[in-house]
Amino acid sequence: MENFKMTAKTFFGFEEILAKELQLLGAQKVEIGTRVVSFMGDKGFMYKANLALRTALKILKPIKTFKAFNDKSLYEGIKKIDWSDYLNEHQTFLVDTTLHSEHFNHSQFVALKTKDAIVDQFRELKGKRPSIDKDFPDLQIHVHIDRDTVTVSLDTSGASLHHRGYRSATNIAPINEVLAAGMLILSGWEGKSHFLDPMCGSGTILAEAAMIACNIPANINRKEFAFEKWKDWDAELFDNILESLLKKTREFHYTIKGYDKAPSAVSKAKDNVRNANLDEYITITNENFFDSKKETEGPLHMVFNPPYGERLDIDMERFYREIGDTLKQNYPNTNAWFITANLEALKFVGLKPSRKIKLFNGKLEARLVKYEMYEGSKKGKYLSEK
Repeated sequence: MENFKMTAKTFFGFEEILAKELQLLGAQKVEIGTRVVSFMGDKGFMYKANLALRTALKILKPIKTFKAFNDKSLYEGIKKIDWSDYLNEHQTFLVDTTLHSEHFNHSQFVALKTKDAIVDQFRELKGKRPSIDKDFPDLQIHVHIDRDTVTVSLDTSGASLHHRGYRSATNIAPINEVLAAGMLILSGWEGKSHFLDPMCGSGTILAEAAMIACNIPANINRKEFAFEKWKDWDAELFDNILESLLKKTREFHYTIKGYDKAPSAVSKAKDNVRNANLDEYITITNENFFDSKKETEGPLHMVFNPPYGERLDIDMERFYREIGDTLKQNYPNTNAWFITANLEALKFVGLKPSRKIKLFNGKLEARLVKYEMYEGSKKGKYLSEK
């Protein structure tokens, strides 16, 4: 099978870890951009990337690049593509767009012009035309315009790859699965210690932590990918790729625990973990983190997503001070990481973070912060290592 270029979309701040994921999977010519990483691979690798990548939102397959300065040149460029290679007159399609251009600033207009060009080509050649389907299209087309350069791609994924397929129940402010996986990777989580999410909500961080620890493909529970409707869909190849990925799963010898003080959250988290077939690795209990103490011997890895005050009404100053106090008093020998978009609230934690990483949670600028809790004092640890 021949290699072709693909582009993986991701969140700001995840470009380097996505590039590393791709390299470890076997991608060639990996190049980092802003919120994207491009690479080369064959059809089997396209299937593998969709199944296995934890920090990718979509995998796009570019099929044509051309220059356009107005709606006429855009229409003509789209119409020059032989759409019968990808679609027939009885099928459906959908167009989505990303624009960074002075010539084009209305995404719906670009999508409409693209649709017109495709439909007109079929009508002229076949006398019939494919139609638009916003919910379950046979082909998803992505048009990216950067200044005067138009890149037309096929969307190999379909729905965003954060839709893992295991989360049936969520709480007020659930964290995106790709964001959760990226935070875990940035935190250095590899499954080599005990793990705790002390404010686990609907259990997303727990599920992603277990899949990383056991090297389970991120999208093993997903119902479908867009490429399954393509003309060249190869079910046997897909099954072989999936089987080879599953052979690389590994044993996990520690504990993964989640706490939440809301019984409804605990119930939802348990459902989601069960949906992901991960309940043998994860224990979830109804507990208030601020009343808890470290239960395990040895190092503990902690990653969580506390409320920001955006959608949950809490006393931020008191809440973040209690986070710091609980970590300091009750969690020795712990690396604690959490994400917050409430940058003011970090001042109240009362501990100095050893790392701060800029990320975005949706449209909110956030920080992923690390607090290192030592067994004794930090000074004592330093002296013992000399």
